[in-house]
Amino acid sequence: MMVYNHQRSRLIGQPTRGKTARNRLRRSDVFLLLYAEELLRRQGEIYTQSFYVDLGYGAEAHTTLESAQRFRQINPALPVLGVEIDPARVATAKPYENAITQFRLGGFNIPLQPGESARIIRAFNVLRQYEEGQVAGAHYLLASQLVPGGLVLEGTSDPFGRVWVANLLRKRPLTGSETALEHEGIVFGTNFRWGFEPGIFQPVLPKNYIHRMRPGEAIHEFMEAWKEAARLSAPFKTFGLRHWFTASAHLLQQMGYAVELRDRYLRRGFLVWKFNQPKTLLPDKQLMEK
Repeated sequence: MMVYNHQRSRLIGQPTRGKTARNRLRRSDVFLLLYAEELLRRQGEIYTQSFYVDLGYGAEAHTTLESAQRFRQINPALPVLGVEIDPARVATAKPYENAITQFRLGGFNIPLQPGESARIIRAFNVLRQYEEGQVAGAHYLLASQLVPGGLVLEGTSDPFGRVWVANLLRKRPLTGSETALEHEGIVFGTNFRWGFEPGIFQPVLPKNYIHRMRPGEAIHEFMEAWKEAARLSAPFKTFGLRHWFTASAHLLQQMGYAVELRDRYLRRGFLVWKFNQPKTLLPDKQLMEK
């Protein structure tokens, strides 16, 4: 996946390996159906041409088509756009197009046409190959292209989608026509096939966190607290991994972390850490001006 530059209308960067297995991102779809159902359902006005975007879908169009199938169970008219940097990958996907499913050449600057927008952008296993200093600019560029209230889910998964971690980025409407771009939290997802222990998530932390697992960093403190919560709640293993996972989340909240405790998330293996004070996203001028 590459970065598409507004000013020079050219693609910058390196393509991903593109080897995405079928159903690798199924659980990210399940999460979005829970977390962003209203956004997926919206129709009319600005949402008529507001896409769900699968950015960097890889050598084949599996993930985009799978998402379209799942999301259209709640919104049959949902426009879906798959975006890739490699012209050959786009050409391979073109036969799967229809009136509401499209594939286009592009990068972090989503190739939207006049009158179009994005309601949700998913970018998985894309930013890990970039430098940490480029992440903020990519996040800003993605989130800036959303409709007000729109969501970016950007993260990393293992090769089979068993465990993953993603950033939650939101375009917040303010007063009048003003908006704010915010980093509202992080979501950890597991299907429990690797068991459960918070350490399983560390190898798939997003690029903006993977190198910050050191004392004094917020992600390090959170992970250490979760490990302690898992240790203290270990007796719940007797009732199964989902019960242990849930019990650890409740202890995390008692430690002061704003984690979602609704069963609809926890029993499906999703731990959502919402920041008490969402971080405002600012443009990275070095990336934006390249």
